Amino acid sequence: MVTGVTRGLGRAMLDRFHELDWMVAGCGRSVEAVEELRRQFGEAHHFSVVDVADYEEVGKWAEEVIQRFGAPDMLINNASIINDNNPLFHIEEKEFAAVMDVNVNGVFRVIRAFVPAMVERANGVIVNISSYWGRHGEGMLAPYCASKFAVEGLSQSLAQELPDGMAVVALDPGGSIDTTMLRQCSPDEVGAAPSPEAWSHVAVPFLLQIGPEENGKSLTCPRVY
Repeated sequence: MVTGVTRGLGRAMLDRFHELDWMVAGCGRSVEAVEELRRQFGEAHHFSVVDVADYEEVGKWAEEVIQRFGAPDMLINNASIINDNNPLFHIEEKEFAAVMDVNVNGVFRVIRAFVPAMVERANGVIVNISSYWGRHGEGMLAPYCASKFAVEGLSQSLAQELPDGMAVVALDPGGSIDTTMLRQCSPDEVGAAPSPEAWSHVAVPFLLQIGPEENGKSLTCPRVY
């Protein structure tokens, strides 16, 4: 189960899971992008138009997915947005709230909707995508950093609430990746950054090795050179 599956890291992970014959239930906000995935992959996967900032949409999506396929074996909270580069004291309240609503509240909504079914089965891995900037502050990106710091704390707390046999981790992708987000906030880093496609060839095997022994850990994906 992957949020933000229509572009960036989510889209690249989809290709790798497809090659490994995993069935992906994925969501994105773009109707056009979701329709394109449906045309490309047919019935191999299940794609839905969902905004993780909308509690009702997330709830209906989870109900549909769980009824059709059961609780997910792996839940990847990948969807996120970033603020425009600005000092914190110049950030508008609306922009700060939007970042938190997707990056933090969205993670909560998805966990609240899917994880009870996983807990009932006492099996499964939850991966909350964090960032280097979820462990180290960065000027001009305070809202984004705050949201990813929150994801780290949320993950550590949830880890103490899960039954034996499950795991939740916060995952730093392992350095800058050439995504739309990086091009927005740090265009100077794009030239040296690997593509999401190259990253996914390292990241997905790494994700599939996560088990109960990693519960509560803040992990970092091996760097792609």
